[in-house]
Amino acid sequence: MNPSKRTVLINFVARTLFPLLLFFSSTYLYSQSSLHAKAEVAISIESPMAPPTWALLERELLSANTTACREFFNKYFDERGYLMCVERWGGDDGPDDAIENVADWPLLHMLGASEDLLDLYKKAWEGHLRQYTEAKTVDVPFAREGMYYKEFPVMMDWMHNGEGLRVFNLQGLSDPHDVSYQNRVQRFAGFYLNEDPEAQNYDFEHKIIRSMFNGSRGPLMRKTTGLDWAGDPIRVENRFHLGHGERTYEEMVAHFKDYNDIIGDHPQNMGATTLAANAFMLTGEAKYKHWLLEYVDAWIGRTEANDGIIPSNIGLDGKIGGAAEGKWYGGVYGWGFSVEVPQTGELAHRSRVERGQIGFNNAFLLTGDRRYIDTWSKMLDKVNSNSRQVDGKTIYPRMYGDDGWYAFEPTPWSDGALECYFFSCDSRDRARLPKDEWIEFLEGNNPDYPEQALRSDFERIRVKIAAMREDKTTPDTRLADDPMEFNPASVTALRQLMTAGLDPGRGGALLHCRLRYFDPSERQAGIPPDVGALIDEMTDGQVAVTLVNLHQTQSREVVVQTGAYAEHQCLYVDMNDQRIEVNNPNFTVHLAPGTGARLVIHTKRYANQPTLKFPWDKDHVVKIK
Repeated sequence: MNPSKRTVLINFVARTLFPLLLFFSSTYLYSQSSLHAKAEVAISIESPMAPPTWALLERELLSANTTACREFFNKYFDERGYLMCVERWGGDDGPDDAIENVADWPLLHMLGASEDLLDLYKKAWEGHLRQYTEAKTVDVPFAREGMYYKEFPVMMDWMHNGEGLRVFNLQGLSDPHDVSYQNRVQRFAGFYLNEDPEAQNYDFEHKIIRSMFNGSRGPLMRKTTGLDWAGDPIRVENRFHLGHGERTYEEMVAHFKDYNDIIGDHPQNMGATTLAANAFMLTGEAKYKHWLLEYVDAWIGRTEANDGIIPSNIGLDGKIGGAAEGKWYGGVYGWGFSVEVPQTGELAHRSRVERGQIGFNNAFLLTGDRRYIDTWSKMLDKVNSNSRQVDGKTIYPRMYGDDGWYAFEPTPWSDGALECYFFSCDSRDRARLPKDEWIEFLEGNNPDYPEQALRSDFERIRVKIAAMREDKTTPDTRLADDPMEFNPASVTALRQLMTAGLDPGRGGALLHCRLRYFDPSERQAGIPPDVGALIDEMTDGQVAVTLVNLHQTQSREVVVQTGAYAEHQCLYVDMNDQRIEVNNPNFTVHLAPGTGARLVIHTKRYANQPTLKFPWDKDHVVKIK
């Protein structure tokens, strides 16, 4: 072969055949490695299982919730997503109540309900943001340019801020890729990292949120009045039925007449840490975690300095009781906050220190450090150690004032006891729990609980919708919190049985659970159609779940994730005398038609940095703390 032909042949091989060979070989190797990787974290279930009653009830309950919520939405929201009501500002009735009407809808979607629920929630969320940005007060000074500013409450306490964010704070479980959601999470968290020059809510020197009233326009640095809390004057008689039982606007203002001492920090401000936690789980940026832990650690220090009881007021100087005449129990919603009910003259005890546990729980999620849980559980013991004997019976306090502990009740104070046990799985924390049928079921002592709980939620939907259909209010005689009692979303049994999850409650908390599910075929959150899941055991190192495919002719695939935010690491799974190594926060289960099995999932809890990423997202979290 002459040199010129040899050169042509070499060039042909180098430029054409070699790249093709490299492409096909690399494709083959990639496919083999992908198959191998999938096989390492894939479990195949082939054992036939007759459809269990609980699984049929789960699937029907998801469907019934969707149908009921659609009817609720169509009655109370217009085509813009605006709640059809009289818009008002205040603690009686305000923007937070408007969006609370769709509470638990994102959770239902995350569990596996129809995509409709996510769409309807987002329509209501977007609508209420516009609606309450447009709504303005006349007399209440700080909301005259809009009750929302930058899509966030201008300034309000975190009992109400948390309630208004209780649905948004869970949106990331279903829809973390929504760009508007991502922007808002970071903007909202920035209000408390002082990234917005108009919202300097935090004092980095003293590690406090400077006022109980805070938000997108910053902290309110004066005493509040009844007007600030009650909102603008309105005619009540023969028009509205107020939640606190007030009969006139004057009684509305009188309800809040003693709600004055809001300067300085209060434990319920730790609700703001959920914003930082979501921002951290969304972006991975360390600044959010750093701020959260700095702030919660400061509260740990104050609790320890106050003989193990979390104080309810921190002054602007950072000192306990510094804005309440030195009283650690002072301030609005403090340990000593008992006020007169204007229409009855009775005394009402309104401490809200229990909302502070949200911050401790968030810190524990990010670190797995037991001191965040132990601080609260030790405080329970500390408070209850002040019990008394009256007529041969032990009574326990709830409040503390100038004369010591008061507001005694016949049961121990247990706010947060379930959370402490859930996080620790410690028998000492278990001992503090009042009777709990769900926990008894997980301990093997209440086998009828799943069906009873699921049937109870069906009944709840029926009752709510029947009452909604009897509601005769019109948009001009309806306040934002009026429809709330008819919200049919019934998620308790599904959340407990499918995920072993705690109730996030009304304070804007995150979801804390042992398992959650994804549909890999649709690339979305939620258990796939026809699949049921029942968790019947939960200990420190393992959780047991039965998965079943109710479809008799088609297979199903489900991704199981350990933790709502992949915070737990699945080590291995036991199934039918077989052990499958996983070493990942998620694994795929293939269910042949009409099959099911019980999986015992062994985990290292709180081993991973939590994340809002889905299992198939690039760089899904597997980093060990």
